[in-house]
Amino acid sequence: MTQIKLITFAAAAAVVAAGVWFSQRSTEEKTSEVSVQPKAGAAMVEVRLPAALSAQSILGKRAFDAVCASCHGENAAGQQGIAPPLIHKIYEPSHHADMAFVFAAQRGVKAHHWPFGNMPPVEGLTNADIATIVSYVRELQRENGIN
Repeated sequence: MTQIKLITFAAAAAVVAAGVWFSQRSTEEKTSEVSVQPKAGAAMVEVRLPAALSAQSILGKRAFDAVCASCHGENAAGQQGIAPPLIHKIYEPSHHADMAFVFAAQRGVKAHHWPFGNMPPVEGLTNADIATIVSYVRELQRENGIN
């Protein structure tokens, strides 16, 4: 009978120890998840830059930096809590044709892929400005495997 009590006690101790270990491990994982949360405004994707841009895309980069980067981030990498990355599969040409970018800039667009809210129209851009911006974004996309 004493041996049965000892085995029962050892088994109970093992179960308690496993429970404590699992509980601590779960708490540590939750803590590390919280500390890994990106900061507001941080780039959402890593963007590889082409070795060179076409002449049209050089103009597009200048226009993008002046008008679009404040929301969509440097090199269209997006910004946490502000606006989505344009260097993302969602914006590949087969899903968002160039005209979608034109309409977004001219008319604004209701939020439908991301939780950032609606994009307002962008004032002061000509059709030529938008065309150079689209050219720039498409070259960045191709460099990052989005065709």
